[in-house]
Amino acid sequence: MASSSPVDPVGLARFIAAAFRAHGMPEGDAGLVADTLVQADLWGHQSHGVLRTPWYAARLKSGAMRAVTEPKPIAEAGAISVIDGCDGVGQVLAAAAMREAIFRARRHGIGAVSVRNSNHFGTAMYFTLLAARAGCIGFCSTNGSPAMAPWGGRVKAVGNNPWSIAAPAGRHAPLVLDIANTSVARGKIYLARNRGEPIPLGWAIDAAGRPTTDPSAAIAGNILPIGGHKGYAISVMMDVLSGVLAGSRFLTDVHGPYEPDPKSGCGHLFIAINIAAFRPLRAFEADVERMIAQLKSVEPADGAKEIYYPGEIEALQDARNRREGLRLAPETMTELGRLARELGLRAALPKPRDPSERW
Repeated sequence: MASSSPVDPVGLARFIAAAFRAHGMPEGDAGLVADTLVQADLWGHQSHGVLRTPWYAARLKSGAMRAVTEPKPIAEAGAISVIDGCDGVGQVLAAAAMREAIFRARRHGIGAVSVRNSNHFGTAMYFTLLAARAGCIGFCSTNGSPAMAPWGGRVKAVGNNPWSIAAPAGRHAPLVLDIANTSVARGKIYLARNRGEPIPLGWAIDAAGRPTTDPSAAIAGNILPIGGHKGYAISVMMDVLSGVLAGSRFLTDVHGPYEPDPKSGCGHLFIAINIAAFRPLRAFEADVERMIAQLKSVEPADGAKEIYYPGEIEALQDARNRREGLRLAPETMTELGRLARELGLRAALPKPRDPSERW
């Protein structure tokens, strides 16, 4: 796997934030978006990490995504809130919506916030973990631009529409699920292209409907759903929760971060469930600890080193990458360098360091 020498994640986040500030984003919002992107890399999900920075910058430059996020309330009813994102920054809207859901969950036992007219918000687990760390179970879903064909079709019309659930796990890092409904997130195909690597068979088909290992052909074609017709059906229902319920766009009317000009129109749903409204939080966490212990006590199959609970690998990757630095794809570093030159921020872009150095 082609990768650069390690880069300081703290310095990288400072550079990303500076790049967004240069496009008119307020300092706090720029820092949040930078943190979400670098955090995705720290978790090992480079498909949703800093490689997306130039895409977001292009959308800010075109005006498709507004640098200053100014949401408007549409409806409020006890545990429920509906927000118009007014084409603001997806991560800023997502963080605010999940915090609002947590606030309402503390008052009503559950909180649900629907967001319309938003933009791509990066890694879904970043926001469900806000709920888990607040003693809640968090859920979020979002729709996206078309990535797969309807089951039995040949033309892509359905987004991969990812969703996430997170829960506190006592003495362990939170239990967390974050998945797209395609066999792989589209960003991983872009990452493979950046690395100059083929993709595995079974990830995608080309525009003619033939299986392909060429990431460029996959981008022009269709990503395959997880579990065949099941992944397609789940993705449609996530579009109902995210787009239709919010009064936002859905199916082919949604535009993704890969396009610099059109407004996105994507929608989200955030739910927080206050565990203490159901049972004592500590008792819940103790049971999750027991659940994790039972999972990890299962004898590994041949070729497996150990059993991991959902979210554990990301927690381990985070600790290692903070210790050793981030290794990014060379093309990603090239793109960041190009953006730095364009914005006059070359001095702010951190230089790769010797692998033996610690941060």
